[in-house]
Amino acid sequence: MNEFIEFIKGNLQLIYILILAIFIGVELIKNVPTVLHTPLMSGANALSGVVIVGAILVMLQSDPENYLALALGFIAVVLGIINVVGGFAVTDRMLQMFKKRK
Repeated sequence: MNEFIEFIKGNLQLIYILILAIFIGVELIKNVPTVLHTPLMSGANALSGVVIVGAILVMLQSDPENYLALALGFIAVVLGIINVVGGFAVTDRMLQMFKKRK
């Protein structure tokens, strides 16, 4: 518990910046018009590809005996793939709304 408190004391400015970024992000997302929300979110979901590549690189560089790093990397890859596929599915569904019906 003392280590946690020392970590908080040592990184207090970073914690303040994180809290401020959370409040700013919530306000920005709350004020995005509905028409722009889906394209912005699908673009943001595509950034999960970076998480996938990063997780694969971390898994390649980790020690084969380090099961925690391998498990966390695997979870990151799976969640990133789910996010990318979901983002593309939402984008496809949104684009279907703009097609003319026969």
